[in-house]
Amino acid sequence: MKKTVKNSKSYNWGDGCKAWQFVNTPTLSVIRETMPPKTSETLHKHTKSQQYFFVIQGEAIFELAGEQFKLKANEGMHVLPNQVHQIINHTDEPLELLVISEPHSHADRIDL
Repeated sequence: MKKTVKNSKSYNWGDGCKAWQFVNTPTLSVIRETMPPKTSETLHKHTKSQQYFFVIQGEAIFELAGEQFKLKANEGMHVLPNQVHQIINHTDEPLELLVISEPHSHADRIDL
């Protein structure tokens, strides 16, 4: 089935952020997310899941294991299990990204 933001389950998170689940199985999750300007997710880690974050539009600060990286459109970051991380939209523009998790990461999240 063709997946779009119009035909996928969505949910809100954080301070005005939104996510659309394109794939949601126990072994794989593919989510498109939009983060408004000046928002961030909570610093956290996953004990089993690895993730790949890919910026579609905008610019983000990605904190990974105590270091900060600037990610622009068409750039991504791979996060291994137990690596502490967070993504921050520090700009005045919306941030759009894909978050791919293997296995599914929602039940595996530990906020710090």
